[in-house]
Amino acid sequence: MSHDVLRIESVRIHPGSATREEAMKEAADLLQATGSVTGEYFAAMQAREETVSTYMGNELAIPHGTNETKQAILESGLSVVRYDGGVDWGGEPVSFVIGIAGKGDEHLEILSQIAILFSEDDDVARLKAASSPEELFEALSGSVNA
Repeated sequence: MSHDVLRIESVRIHPGSATREEAMKEAADLLQATGSVTGEYFAAMQAREETVSTYMGNELAIPHGTNETKQAILESGLSVVRYDGGVDWGGEPVSFVIGIAGKGDEHLEILSQIAILFSEDDDVARLKAASSPEELFEALSGSVNA
């Protein structure tokens, strides 16, 4: 991929909690702010969530749009928000909400890199321990911007 899918301005840490809706909105807004998606993408995320939960286990949710809404994606991008107060994701506890926009089939590659990272308890603990967005970005970018 020619550009970094994750940029520092798309990484945030919140001390509090959020609803699933608020967390998805923030994920979509951050993707839109970097020019990855259009304003339609939030609705696309909601549509997917109604069909199948994007909860992945290990306190991770990865909201993304449906295949029908590919035109809302301008370029591949990621947003990462850690909610230290947690998000109730359809009954599952989530700390990390990673918004994904994948141009073409790139989202499959990005998804697999994130899944690998979050399958390791040590890595998840390291991501939870990061005290600033910069630290969190550093911990993630080696995996997703490689």
